[in-house]
Amino acid sequence: MKLLSWRIACRYLLSKKSHNAVNIISIVSVAGVAVATAAIVIVMSVFNGFTLLAARHLSEIDPDVKVMAAEGKTISGADSLISILTAMDVVAAAQPVIEERALAVSGGKQMPVIFKGVGVNFGEVSNIDSLMIDGQRFAYPYGSPGMQESVGVALGLDARPGLATTVDLYAPRRVGRINPANPQASFRKKQFMVTGVFQVNQPEYDNEYVIIPIGEARDLLEYADQCTAIEIAANGDAEQAAAVISGRLGPGYKALSRSRQEEVSFRMISIEKWVTFLMLAFILVIASFNIVSTLSLLVIEKRENMATLRAIGATAGMIRGIFMRQGWLITMAGGLAGIIIGTALALAQQYGHFIRLNGDPSQLTIDSYPVKVEPCDLAMVMAAVAIVALAASLTTKAFISKK
Repeated sequence: MKLLSWRIACRYLLSKKSHNAVNIISIVSVAGVAVATAAIVIVMSVFNGFTLLAARHLSEIDPDVKVMAAEGKTISGADSLISILTAMDVVAAAQPVIEERALAVSGGKQMPVIFKGVGVNFGEVSNIDSLMIDGQRFAYPYGSPGMQESVGVALGLDARPGLATTVDLYAPRRVGRINPANPQASFRKKQFMVTGVFQVNQPEYDNEYVIIPIGEARDLLEYADQCTAIEIAANGDAEQAAAVISGRLGPGYKALSRSRQEEVSFRMISIEKWVTFLMLAFILVIASFNIVSTLSLLVIEKRENMATLRAIGATAGMIRGIFMRQGWLITMAGGLAGIIIGTALALAQQYGHFIRLNGDPSQLTIDSYPVKVEPCDLAMVMAAVAIVALAASLTTKAFISKK
């Protein structure tokens, strides 16, 4: 009996209606669901593209894996820990770093910055050399410690390389007593010569970051052999390397992969993606309301057929099942068409880059909208369409029961 209901529902779906209005409304119903579904697929693919774009830019300055203390701010005995790390097969290189806030002063201008103390082999765990847009990296040019500024700091302090420009960094004293009568004595000061400017195209780095030698950072903060983190270049997959390192070092340390280092940024993109998905899914639900009106017209048109079916023994439940299944078929047909269309358009942009970004190409990191089609997203959209189809079918069954 159920198979017969499916066959009759398919026949009603594909057959030409006696009134053109019913045909038009049926097409509009399928098209509405298809457009809403295609929009969901395209928007989710665009969010995937922006996630990959963010990850690509993070990889230029962030290490594959960052090891930090599970408790406290610093890691003591950094050199011995680096020896342990470099002995692991998953580690290609490891470098200690120190990150802290300070006040930068140059030529009467001042601004708060985040300084990062690094070793001479910092390039082994990052692509800092490829990010330099002016000058170059030197540890101690002309006998003075060198500093590499982000583009935001260079503009804020009006400090450029090649002009013998110096920048003073002030950091609060960590040890000793503070004299309220002499506030300046509460800070330690180090002077640096600007040797280069770098740009990452990310505000969190470009606005307030500077890089200095790690020895000068330790002296400024009165550290001995401590560091705030150890940055690692991984052999192979970074996520796997982070898991191996975390397991071997034990609970006293945490090894963060690149995605976990910028967990807040990736979480925000993910939240925006799924909030947008819910909003578009709500539009899909609204589009499915047209199906109820389509079926109400179809019920009116098929009154004679329904009388014939009753005459040959069809029950009221079977007749309701026919129209309920037709509502499901209309929604699923629109959903499948939308997924096919949306996937085709997203793949065309992913590989063809047809939609370009406006602006000066030399000032843009990309010249077209980033798109990435993920199979799990398509499965999620298909599940949403199936749920909407089921809801539309149940609504149709309730409507026919009242008839």
